[in-house]
Amino acid sequence: MATRATIRFATREEGVPFDKHPQQWHAQFYNHWDGYPEGLGVEIAESFTKYRKVEGWEVEALDIVHGDVEYIYYIWQCHGKSEPWISILETNQWSDEDEKCIFVGTPDMLLKKYAPEQIETEEFLCDDCDCTESERDVCTN
Repeated sequence: MATRATIRFATREEGVPFDKHPQQWHAQFYNHWDGYPEGLGVEIAESFTKYRKVEGWEVEALDIVHGDVEYIYYIWQCHGKSEPWISILETNQWSDEDEKCIFVGTPDMLLKKYAPEQIETEEFLCDDCDCTESERDVCTN
């Protein structure tokens, strides 16, 4: 069975929380297979930490919203910041539950949570974090 996901690239902006949908994003892709965090999430993180290519994404128009995705990923970037941040929202498409944010953090933090066997050291690349304490708590859970 396919685990579908949407990947959106957004700009890190003051006052825009990482665990919510931003009003705008700049690029959007659709991924049909392995969209769960241990699959697609790890691939995205590795594309930043190990410079691995990500394959299988389809470019989509910004206004398309799939109703059948199980995860929505936001990759937050900002000029002058070396580390992107990644948010993962689980959509709960098969139930009446609201979607929930299950991860917010840097690529290294994502690997620590979903692929801990890949982490060789506890030192992470995130040296330019300007998140609040509550966002740091979300990041490290």
